[in-house]
Amino acid sequence: MRRQIPGTEIANSMLDLIGETPIVAMGNLARDEGIVATLAVKHEVSNPGGSAKDRPALQMILDAEASGELRPGGTIVEPTSGNTGVGLAIVAAQRGYKCVFVTTDKVAPEKIALLRAYGAEVVVCPVAVAPEDERSYYQVAASLTLKLGAYRPNQYANPSNPKAHELTTGPEIWRQTGGKITHFVAGAGTSGTITGVARYLLEQNPEIKIIVADPDRSVFSGGSGRPYLVEGVGEDFYPAAWQPELYNEIIPVSDMESFATARRVAEREGLLLGGSGGLAMAAALRVAKRCGENDLIVVLNPDSGRGYLSRVYDDGWMARNGFLTGKGSTVAEIIDDRGGMICVHEHTPVREAIVLMQAHGISQLPVCQADPPFAPAEIRGAVYETTLLLHDGGENWLDRPVGEIMKPPMPYIGIGESTQRAAELLEEANAAVVLEGGRSKTVITRSDLLHWYEKRRRA
Repeated sequence: MRRQIPGTEIANSMLDLIGETPIVAMGNLARDEGIVATLAVKHEVSNPGGSAKDRPALQMILDAEASGELRPGGTIVEPTSGNTGVGLAIVAAQRGYKCVFVTTDKVAPEKIALLRAYGAEVVVCPVAVAPEDERSYYQVAASLTLKLGAYRPNQYANPSNPKAHELTTGPEIWRQTGGKITHFVAGAGTSGTITGVARYLLEQNPEIKIIVADPDRSVFSGGSGRPYLVEGVGEDFYPAAWQPELYNEIIPVSDMESFATARRVAEREGLLLGGSGGLAMAAALRVAKRCGENDLIVVLNPDSGRGYLSRVYDDGWMARNGFLTGKGSTVAEIIDDRGGMICVHEHTPVREAIVLMQAHGISQLPVCQADPPFAPAEIRGAVYETTLLLHDGGENWLDRPVGEIMKPPMPYIGIGESTQRAAELLEEANAAVVLEGGRSKTVITRSDLLHWYEKRRRA
């Protein structure tokens, strides 16, 4: 229950505004898709911090105070993609704590700016490193916790995370739907939301279907955890709250489908979803299409699209990453029906890079930390024929890894961007990586562009 000052409708503090978020039907989307079931959104944006993470943020701090792990005037350190940090910052402001948050360079700049606006210190780490790497945001957070003598809520392992949703979100959904809910759909990151809600709902009705919406590269849906562009969901490891026996289905969704769905919901329903909300809605639409008129699907929208205006809702960013196609001639025409991407890893010997170039008749190779198709964050550098020809590395240099002689990464361009944009980019660079749906497609060079111009002239 929200506390109020007696005789008024004024809440005592921002903490008393956490929870009791509304549920709203998606009527236009349902009609567009011929869906006969009821499709509704649990709108967590109504929390004071603008996301579902306010709930576990409050619960973790309250439980830490009760156990003595967090004392008055203490410091909170937490790795976060943004939303948990905002929730913790709000609680900290009310209860007198300092905050240091560790995040990755994948996170939208609006989120980082928001954390700093709440008075928190923010440390940004590279996303394209393994969890055990000392540069990863998990390891940096652990190091800072020791250095500062701080309390780390550790949302990935803290039982108070799912507990918050079992105590609040689940009961709210059950009450707001009059117990008629048949399917619950949500993304999983720390897994606190999906697990906590599932625990409560399944106690009320074991027949309710629990569906996990997941980035298609996340380990939850069988991926490797390699970089993807949707923020705040999916993982490269299994958090403590991951409880697969509670889930009926895991639906993998691509970055492309997630972003396209988010933009469509904004246009058709006036609801501004973030990328993770778009992902959850995309999965919910698949579920709803196979349901009957007596089914009620509730999809959890974790936060607002206002935190992604420079990403999901920016046409330039979407185009550069290969999610949008412009008018007129595009990069797709230049690459035509070319084969797939060829690259080398940092540890690949120089002699192997030379053999690859000769075999495929190319003069440059991206240096990546993973096999294609790779995300921009996985591009480490580039090696060029001219570099190899001019390099004087001494005896046995052909056996050295290309990572020791590579140049900076090639720029990248979206497959739907204009040929004019390609010409401008290649005026400054010899080659560029072409992205389609946020993943590498091929490499485009100045020669490719000139060949395309000549082909058009002859046509």
